Amino acid sequence: MKTKSAQRGVIVSFLDDLLDTKNVSDASFNGLQVQGKDTIKKVLFAVDAGFETFQKAVELQADMIVVHHGNFWQGVNPSLVGWKKERIALLFKHEISLYASHLPLDKHPDVGNNAQLLEILGCKKECAFGMYHGQSISFIGKTEQPLTVESVVKTLQEKINAQCKVLPFGPKEIGRIAVCSGGGADYGLLQEAIDAGVDLYLTGDSTEMYHTAKEAGINIIFAGHHATETVGVKALAEVVAERFGIETVFVDIPTGL
Repeated sequence: MKTKSAQRGVIVSFLDDLLDTKNVSDASFNGLQVQGKDTIKKVLFAVDAGFETFQKAVELQADMIVVHHGNFWQGVNPSLVGWKKERIALLFKHEISLYASHLPLDKHPDVGNNAQLLEILGCKKECAFGMYHGQSISFIGKTEQPLTVESVVKTLQEKINAQCKVLPFGPKEIGRIAVCSGGGADYGLLQEAIDAGVDLYLTGDSTEMYHTAKEAGINIIFAGHHATETVGVKALAEVVAERFGIETVFVDIPTGL
């Protein structure tokens, strides 16, 4: 049986259009960051760019890698020297392409990290949430039936292997949830959630928000930066596989963060 393939340029154009890459303001240089071979038979999806991820791609004979956290960021010296050279050299040696999607993948209404987290919790998107650099990057969701903090934590543990930290200072019954994956432990975002009157704020990173949460009467769940950002690349992998009929694989390299 002949293995299906697709042209790199066609896949990149599809991802750029789907994720509206060019219209999202971001510190990440989103899109194709490293150009490899023209013909793609297998795509590896992961959360982070890094030598370990690139090694996995070589081992699994992937022709392209799609990540949430890419290799090139604004404000960071792009010179390929030392460990930076060794990392990228692996891609050049094996002609593997690297595509990155940071905020575009966070904010997408279907395959985005935040939309996927709400779907996992059985929520329907109610309205936009998470103003960041003049754009909304997330949503507030409404539960189909009342949840509890305990039930949300259990679902996150089972579905995304999250190790949750909880500030249980809000209502016992949860009906509305504001979510911001990854580094959403920001007081501006928390205040936005409080002003919106949600019962729970779900994010990734944990920070010192104890007193604010307690005095404002809101539940907060910190489910881990890495865990909350595995869901978008997984969903995107399914879309690419269905669209092009090529093989996709998600590789999880947990960071403990």
